[in-house]
Amino acid sequence: MSTLAPSLPSSLPSSPPGAPGALGTAAARARSAVLEQRIRQDPGRFRVLTGDRPTGRLHLGHYFGTLHNRVRLQDLGAELFVIVADYQVLTDRDVADRLPEHVEELVLDHLAVGVDPERSTVFTHSAVPALNQLLLPFLSLVSVAELQRNPTVKDEIAHSRQSAVSGLMFTYPVHQAADILFCKANLVPVGQDQLPHLEITRTVARRFNDRYGSGGAVFPEPEALLSEAPLLLGTDGTKMSKSRGNAIQLAADADETARRIRGAKTDSERHIAYDPAGRPEVASLLLLAALCQGRTPEEVAAGIGSAGSAALKRTVTESVNEYLAPIRARRAAYAEDRGYLRRILREGNERAREVADRTLGEVRAAMNADY
Repeated sequence: MSTLAPSLPSSLPSSPPGAPGALGTAAARARSAVLEQRIRQDPGRFRVLTGDRPTGRLHLGHYFGTLHNRVRLQDLGAELFVIVADYQVLTDRDVADRLPEHVEELVLDHLAVGVDPERSTVFTHSAVPALNQLLLPFLSLVSVAELQRNPTVKDEIAHSRQSAVSGLMFTYPVHQAADILFCKANLVPVGQDQLPHLEITRTVARRFNDRYGSGGAVFPEPEALLSEAPLLLGTDGTKMSKSRGNAIQLAADADETARRIRGAKTDSERHIAYDPAGRPEVASLLLLAALCQGRTPEEVAAGIGSAGSAALKRTVTESVNEYLAPIRARRAAYAEDRGYLRRILREGNERAREVADRTLGEVRAAMNADY
């Protein structure tokens, strides 16, 4: 496996004037459109880093938000690295509870939706020491003020479970930079809220190259592939989240799914219409059914008409259970062999360590610390 990720085409749209390197939403969308064209033309030029914290089972929001896209990029031929970010569980909590169980559940969810360990590398933070060693030189490349200004860090601190902000939470974006740059990923699928984190990664790469590159680039400046994923609300009408207990897990059985959807928040209007601004809860359920059926929310709404919320929930339940049936079957089959899950992680960790060790060697050489 090559440790050098191919450079991106020079024809990508440049950053906005007066904001060198900034990845504003408009610029990111323009760049993403070009990137999608390039991926279709030559997917082998792209190395993708993505992943999740193992804090519980993944749900439909994760699936339509990120998992489906990861499998798409893998199947197109891009090189996919999936990090199980076990160290980052501690960013907003004091103890990493039930960590081995959550790590295996995360691997199960990825296998069930179609991530292929023969074509993609699935690995854990804690098993790749060289990746985490990159955090030290990378921290020297950013200022405290830059971390304090990061809007995503501010939001994560505001919603932290800890009474005091840990150093790991504060330096979270730089740890993510190490996640991305250890394998020299040049493409990172993100949501809009993650753009500031990726900009920190680009800043770290650029400053390391300027300070230590001796005329050559040690790291690529990874591009954001901005997700067009729809926002799915949880059953209580707020953002679908593992921690809020309002999500439909991929691992849930048909009965549990039906029970959760029956309890989903709607409104008192009998006629069902797709109105995201005026009727967000109803619109989210329509969107979920539409995603599962491969139709538009308006088409689903027209089919229900004035039959009311009960008919809407029946439609959503049937659509979700039919869509998830093969995913759940694969998940159950993989769950029968926990040894296989551990083997996937062992092999993925080994591949990730090889890549990280080479990258750290290059970093040491560039810093004249190779002794």
